Amino acid sequence: MANLKEIRTRITSVASTMQITSAMKMVSAAKLKRAQDAITQMRPYAEKLSEILVNLSATLENSTEDIYSQEREIKKVLLVSIASNRGLCGAFNANVFKATEKRAHELSDSNVLVYPIGKRAVDYFTGKHELFNSNLEIFNDLNFNSSTEIAQQIMDAFVEGSFDKVEIIYNEFVNAATQNIITETFLPVSSDQTESNAIQSDYLFEPSKASIVLNLIPKSLKIQLYKCLLDSHASEHGARMTAMHKATDNAQDLKDDLTLTYNRQRQAAITNEILEIVGGAEALKQ
Repeated sequence: MANLKEIRTRITSVASTMQITSAMKMVSAAKLKRAQDAITQMRPYAEKLSEILVNLSATLENSTEDIYSQEREIKKVLLVSIASNRGLCGAFNANVFKATEKRAHELSDSNVLVYPIGKRAVDYFTGKHELFNSNLEIFNDLNFNSSTEIAQQIMDAFVEGSFDKVEIIYNEFVNAATQNIITETFLPVSSDQTESNAIQSDYLFEPSKASIVLNLIPKSLKIQLYKCLLDSHASEHGARMTAMHKATDNAQDLKDDLTLTYNRQRQAAITNEILEIVGGAEALKQ
């Protein structure tokens, strides 16, 4: 059993750790508010733009000019794995890695390359999979322009035939305590829709419908990737805030247990001293 000095040292250590986790929780809560506002404002716009694009592209009689919607035999696949730059966020990064590994295994008949985004993803996939490229700095200053560069690079590679399919794997933000792993197709652009959606009002387009679609597709793809990055960014702060909250609670429980043990041992030591004094006094009387 540890002596009183060792227990006091552990109590001090746990208290210091608890201060750190509590501070990190508050920092993540502040960052989460901004990240949550960003994704909640972006998501309706991105979803509506995608819906409009699907409805328009599905009604085109000839879509051969649409280079981003060409279905090809799947020989090479790119998996864009979005993680974070930092840890201490629970299973946030591990879930992305597991989903990416699972998807790579499912596509084992094809040549699979990975595009890791975030330092943790780069560290994990380097040496395990063939990398198309990597990005370590996007989350240092996340904005639409920086995400556009990544999207354009992937789009150019698809057009050149470097890949026949591109998928994005990331954490979708639900709330601070819940994040869902999403695997969505980035390229080729899907134009599938139900029969009910196909029967829509007949609109007049200026310029032509095909011209509008061909201009909207690149913009929609860039916004889709930006939405995924914003989702992952908000999910990261939510996961870290939750993880640090749990760590603070666990540290408090551990500190309480150590304090109780310390008080019991101190009381036992005091009781033994009193018994020794009383025993000595009784011995002197005799």
